[in-house]
Amino acid sequence: MHFDSFSDFLAMGGYAAYVWGAYGISFAALLWILFSSLGKTRRLSAEIKNKIAREHRIKAAKKLENTL
Repeated sequence: MHFDSFSDFLAMGGYAAYVWGAYGISFAALLWILFSSLGKTRRLSAEIKNKIAREHRIKAAKKLENTL
């Protein structure tokens, strides 16, 4: 489909609300997926670091306990 001007392009032949609404909803959904994935990754990484640190503390406490 060819448009004569930029305003014709934005109007999308009278279907601008549907076309740009669909683009907007899709873009918002993709952003939501991106940010929720990044947040989950950050939380999982922090949880793994906490578990590793806890295991090291437990091992250190057992070593200290065995020396008493």
